[in-house]
Amino acid sequence: MAISVIVGGSRVLFLDALVEALRSVDGIDVIAADTDHQHVLSLVHRHSPDVLLLEDTPVGDDVLRLASAVRARVPACGIALMMSGSRPAAVGRAVAAGVHGIVPMDTGLPRLIATLKGVAAGCVTMAPSLANSAMALVTTGASAPLSTRESQVLRLTAGGATVKEIAAELYLAAGTVRNVTSASIKKLGGRNRFDAARIAVEQGWI
Repeated sequence: MAISVIVGGSRVLFLDALVEALRSVDGIDVIAADTDHQHVLSLVHRHSPDVLLLEDTPVGDDVLRLASAVRARVPACGIALMMSGSRPAAVGRAVAAGVHGIVPMDTGLPRLIATLKGVAAGCVTMAPSLANSAMALVTTGASAPLSTRESQVLRLTAGGATVKEIAAELYLAAGTVRNVTSASIKKLGGRNRFDAARIAVEQGWI
């Protein structure tokens, strides 16, 4: 029996090429594709596919929100994500959002097909190193991968405080605040200090 797939992406040309490639594979039935996340969510709700295949974006947050929404509304639908890069924090966030299969953007079609089949079967399908790192972050989410000082700095950052204001509030040198912030950004896979603070808030770590 063919695996039914809905594809969501942000780039029309890439999406068209991907759909055409998947439709050439025996055992894969692409039933819909769209670049609008609300439309994708509606399509998943209407068709209940075996797998939703998503293209990650430079921002990524909207994709993870879509994955979470699909997981909540159509829990039987597996979710696979084509991701550029493989930072453990980013992978952990994806897994926490309900993604069970992660494949690098530069992978070949055979590996993508194997990922789709694994996700359709209900398996976590990604490189072992990624899976181990991701599950470690997810299972330690209650205690957070942040030190007390990192949590304090990110909490103030989330409130809009400047580096100078944070330094004064915590009786630290501005350089120390920057170092703590830099460490937090690396741990959480954020793009900047405000993005790291947002991630920490969403995960319930601050």
